[in-house]
Amino acid sequence: MKVLALIFDGFEELEATAPFALLRRAGIDLTIASTRTDVCGSHQLHYTDITLLKQVKYQDFDALILPGGSHYLFLQKEPYIHQIISHFMNENKIVGAICAAPTILGQLGFLKNRNYTCFASMNRDFGGNFQKKYVVTDGNLITAISAAASIEFAYTLIEKIAGTDTLRKVQEQIYYEK
Repeated sequence: MKVLALIFDGFEELEATAPFALLRRAGIDLTIASTRTDVCGSHQLHYTDITLLKQVKYQDFDALILPGGSHYLFLQKEPYIHQIISHFMNENKIVGAICAAPTILGQLGFLKNRNYTCFASMNRDFGGNFQKKYVVTDGNLITAISAAASIEFAYTLIEKIAGTDTLRKVQEQIYYEK
């Protein structure tokens, strides 16, 4: 499976780094894309070696990941990002969004009649069932509440994308015990 992750200036580093590192550890084909090849997170950490979004054929990907952070303001107003999100949701592909990012899905109408979570103070009446949990899965949709849920979010993505055996191998590699 091919996974596309979108980050822009102001992304929350923990919500990006933990899932990205764990997905790569799982051997998942991850492309991190943006409008620039150097993107600065909300705590001044820079990601480089980013694929330019204009070079990405998003239709060829099986899953989409949207970290949170103040970059959600860009996600919120950018029609091309809405087009990408709509493609993944309408094609019933896997979509993972954490913290502020699920609110974009809600504003686009994709949380209606769905179970979800997001940063609690940002929750609005999106027409779905908000759950104050670390991670909520509803079909193809995986949402997480905050940076504190980053590893559990990553684990849920790995299991959905690559299966339980792959998840267990990754957990063993990092000495995760439950």
